[in-house]
Amino acid sequence: MSWRVVVVSRCSKLDYKMDYMVVRQNDSINKIHLSEIYLLILESTAVSVTAVLLSELVKRKIKIVFCDEKRNPLAELAPYYGSHDTSSKIRGQIAWKSDIKTAVWTEIVREKIKNQAGFLLKLQKIKEYEMLTGYCGSIEPGDATNREGHAAKVYFNAIFGMEFARTSEIPINAALDYGYSILLSAFNREVTANGYITQLGLFHDNMFNQFNLSCDLIEPFRVLVDKAVYKMNPGKLEREEKNALIDLLNCQVIIDGRKNYLNNAIKIYCRSVFNALENGDPSAIRFIEDELQVHENNSIF
Repeated sequence: MSWRVVVVSRCSKLDYKMDYMVVRQNDSINKIHLSEIYLLILESTAVSVTAVLLSELVKRKIKIVFCDEKRNPLAELAPYYGSHDTSSKIRGQIAWKSDIKTAVWTEIVREKIKNQAGFLLKLQKIKEYEMLTGYCGSIEPGDATNREGHAAKVYFNAIFGMEFARTSEIPINAALDYGYSILLSAFNREVTANGYITQLGLFHDNMFNQFNLSCDLIEPFRVLVDKAVYKMNPGKLEREEKNALIDLLNCQVIIDGRKNYLNNAIKIYCRSVFNALENGDPSAIRFIEDELQVHENNSIF
């Protein structure tokens, strides 16, 4: 099972040799076996990559994230076909019934608000916790009354202050956006690896959003980023802060009664959602139950 997140943050040449990714820099040469790599982040624009390496990475379903000149995620590389039965999976995705999509989305929203409430309880924000618990219990099918939006306002104001707004250009928002983008990349990987396409969502339906389905699936996991940013309380977003957010992929969580690294938990969760959609059974969804310590399994070059 792949587990390593590799971040290349300075001038380098990356190539492929005998199942290894070779990282060549002025003062060193490092090799990493492709079987170990879960995610490759090219943080610097001074990195060159050979086509043969890109091809091998894609074949092995290793997600590649490209960053811009400000070292923020800009794009990612995903295979055209992530599964041998992709055509069948896409036909099934198009045919998902609206009532089961509504039911699955309702459970996803409920779980998101439940996780937000749990974080507020840990912070001893009792009044806000009770408000979110009330929202959680009053969700209508498809969240027709937008309990998710009401909960988000209460939640963010409780953890970051009454003056906080998600539209403000401040380090906290920059850190949240960076963490969400790294997490979203992991969800994109699982969607395509299972043979589906990211554009066709359950609730998200923006014609300009290439990742509507991933944006649906990620919702219950956003709180992991929120917790990290709250603990970090960043006055800036630079390499140290970014590496801490990337390390979230190495935290352990409990899902389906077992401990798993987050990247594997995302795989279990996504497959359970797809099973629920295919079989018309929202009770099949497996959500994370708790999170444990972060293990630093990243390679930084």
